[in-house]
Amino acid sequence: MSRTTMMIDPGLPTGLFTDVVASHGEYVELVKFGWGTALVTRDLDRKIAVLREAGIGFYFGGTLFERYLWGGRLDDYLALVERTGATHIEVSNGTIPLDQEAKAGYVRRMAAHRPVLSEVGYKDAERSALLTPADWVGAIEQDLAAGASLVITETRESGRSGMARPDGHLRDDVLAAVLAAVDPSRLLFEAPTKDLQVELIREIGPEVNLGNIAAADVLGVETLRQGLRGDTLLQFAPADFPRSRTVSVA
Repeated sequence: MSRTTMMIDPGLPTGLFTDVVASHGEYVELVKFGWGTALVTRDLDRKIAVLREAGIGFYFGGTLFERYLWGGRLDDYLALVERTGATHIEVSNGTIPLDQEAKAGYVRRMAAHRPVLSEVGYKDAERSALLTPADWVGAIEQDLAAGASLVITETRESGRSGMARPDGHLRDDVLAAVLAAVDPSRLLFEAPTKDLQVELIREIGPEVNLGNIAAADVLGVETLRQGLRGDTLLQFAPADFPRSRTVSVA
């Protein structure tokens, strides 16, 4: 299956952002402008131009969608999406009081405008901990039925909420239930830490869709995918060799 690596931009300086895309963009399929940073990024248009030239899709964090929805300004949000040419829309209910049924309704509405990435799980760790494996499966299936292209499993930028436990490791019961019910190619797992990246690659395989990858970790994640790091080397047969570019040394 094809795979997606989503890099998060938490407000990187434009020069650094440009350098990361130029150097490592071939290993990135999507960029998320984290939470509401897009509204306070002076060089947003320049960053978007860099992504367009590289052929990388982008979207705004679900918190920005929630902020506009909470303020009764969803039309303004869609105008922002149109003006910037965002390739996707994230729909979430991680912070505002929006129940799952209503969120699925917004997934259906937004899918008329762009491919939708819906998110399941809450920003608050205690609230997320109350979601049972059946709750996770039900919400994911409902969002997919409503038209989501991918469903994101929340872990926040810390990797310690949503599908992750406070100790930074995955909730095994949730992951097992989700994988038993949903094709993993329909899921984008937030994995901002190496521990989560390794757990997911070991459990699902190197083509697992991973999100919230920091700019500094893009190349490291690719080495995990290709068995070029001790954490995943034994996932590959001895005869396997990674997809690497030819490197010439003068």
